Amino acid sequence: MASYEALYGRKCRTSLYWTELSENKIHGVDLTKETKQKVKVIRDSLKATFDRQKSYADLKRKDIEFDISEKVFLKVSPWKKVLRFGKKGKFSPRFIGPYEIIECIGPVAYRLLLPPELEKIHNVFHVSMLRQYRSDPSHVIPPSEIEI
Repeated sequence: MASYEALYGRKCRTSLYWTELSENKIHGVDLTKETKQKVKVIRDSLKATFDRQKSYADLKRKDIEFDISEKVFLKVSPWKKVLRFGKKGKFSPRFIGPYEIIECIGPVAYRLLLPPELEKIHNVFHVSMLRQYRSDPSHVIPPSEIEI
């Protein structure tokens, strides 16, 4: 009798020995094959799911390109309880600018001409942080028309 059987009063059931211990039949090879097949099925289903999600995301993705000397807004992330760009909390601006693009670093990176008060910020930004500035002359109000 095995020591496990003597201690617990029943046969030992491990993943390698599903039959009785007296039979010396090892199922390790079969267990390894089954495990490899299950891992392959899981990988295939994960890849199919990933490809499906990527195709949905690619439908909404658009390639954004800017030209040199074009004006863009710069996206700033709003931090709670931090005073940035003059206002605090939910009233802090989402975009600041407009700033001029002075150089195209790569397909998705642009260098901006920042004012002196923003000299501590690195002037190269990813295209996802930029939004196109569309100037409309009708939005500009001459100061002579404003009466206080």
